[in-house]
Amino acid sequence: MKLNDEIEKIMTERFGKDSVIALATAQNNVPYVRNVDGYYENGVFYVITYALSDKMRQINANPEVAVSGDWFTARGKAVDLGYFCNPENKEIAEKLKAAFAAWIDNGHNNFDDENTIILSIKLTEGRLFANGAAYDIDFRK
Repeated sequence: MKLNDEIEKIMTERFGKDSVIALATAQNNVPYVRNVDGYYENGVFYVITYALSDKMRQINANPEVAVSGDWFTARGKAVDLGYFCNPENKEIAEKLKAAFAAWIDNGHNNFDDENTIILSIKLTEGRLFANGAAYDIDFRK
């Protein structure tokens, strides 16, 4: 099923806020999974991360990733959007600041460091469980 208004509404209700999701990467056929704070919008999860992390090293070598969250799992392609404070990231950065307001300024992030980046995970396909049903979703438009 293609992403439609009903599915988008469920996804936004569940993940269109500060949401802990599992992010899986792979290196040399070895999987790595970690929890990250994500924000969902229009078929994409956004994460604030550090460009020099193991996660980003693995993604740079293989951008195919998987995510899972509250009764949801999907695959997608990870894309480094660059420095959080870049002018081209202003719109999504403002949304992330609002979504992550409870912790964004707790000292964990250094917004003066150009290695503080926004990672986007453009979903390709996934499975959502909601309303007593399972929905196989094609996020590609």
